[in-house]
Amino acid sequence: MSFSFIVREGFTGIGRARMPAAITVTISFFALVLLGLFSTVSLSFFDLIQELRSRVELEVFLADSLTEQQASDVTAKIRQIPGVREASYVSKNEAASIFARDFGEDVVKILGSNPLPRSIRLKFQPEYARPDSIEKVIPVVKAMAPELDIRYNQRYLDQIEQNGKLFTLLTGGLGLLIAVATVVLIGYTIRLALYARQEKIRTMRLVGATGWFIGAPYVIEGALQGLLSGLLAAGAVYLVFEQLLAYYEPTIYKILHPSAMVIYPALALLGLVLGVFGSLLSVNKYLRVVSKRL
Repeated sequence: MSFSFIVREGFTGIGRARMPAAITVTISFFALVLLGLFSTVSLSFFDLIQELRSRVELEVFLADSLTEQQASDVTAKIRQIPGVREASYVSKNEAASIFARDFGEDVVKILGSNPLPRSIRLKFQPEYARPDSIEKVIPVVKAMAPELDIRYNQRYLDQIEQNGKLFTLLTGGLGLLIAVATVVLIGYTIRLALYARQEKIRTMRLVGATGWFIGAPYVIEGALQGLLSGLLAAGAVYLVFEQLLAYYEPTIYKILHPSAMVIYPALALLGLVLGVFGSLLSVNKYLRVVSKRL
C-alpha cells in the first residue's frame, strides 16, 4: 500500500506542477543535447589521440660492431619490455628499400654503397606512448648493447599530450557545468513542489510519517523529469547524427558513429541520475528545515 502510494504520488506530482516541470524538462533537454553532441566529438577526439599514440615509433640504431645474432638478441629482449607492442628489426637492405620508397631514390646508386644503419623500430601500446613512459624505456634499451643511438619524435608526442590535456580540461569543465545546471534546475522544480504541498508534508510529519516515505515521491518525480529530458535529448542527438549527418556528411558520420552509439543510452541514464541527485538534494534540505520547525 505504501509503495503504491509513493509511486502514484511520484507520477502525479508532475501533473500538479506542469509548467515548472515543462520548463525544467525543456531546459534540461537542450543542456543534455549540447552535452551529447560535445561528448560525441570528445570521445572521437580521444579515439584519435589513441590512434596517434599507437603510431608513435622509437627507432634504435645499431652500431656496425654488433653481429646479426646480437642484433636479433637485442630485438628479442626489447619485445619483453612492458608497454612495447611491437619491435621489428630493419636490416641495411630493408633500410635502403624504405629510403627508395619514401624518397624515390636508390641510395646505393647515388653513393655507390649503402650507408644506412641497421635499426630496431619500437611501437608502444597507446597507454605507454607518453613522454614520461618512453623516457623510462630509453635507459633500459641503452643498457642492452653498447653504442645504441635512440631517436623518436619527442616534439610530436609532446604536442599530442598537450592537446589531449587541454581538450580534457575543456570537455570536463563543460560537462560539469551542464551537469550542475541540470541538477539545479530539477532541484528547483522539486523544491517548488515541496513548498506547494508544505501543509500536507507537515501533517504527515506530525502523524509519524518517515522522511523516506515523504520524500520518495518527489525523488521519483525528479527522476522522471531527468529521464524524460535524457530520452528526448538522446532522440534529438540520434536525429542529428543518424539522419542529418549520415546523409549530408557521411565521412564525418563514419568517424563519429562509434562514439554516438555510446552516447545515446548514456544520455538517458545521465538524465535519470541527475534527476535523482537533484531531487534528493532538495528533498533532504527541505525535510531538515521542516524537522527543525517541528
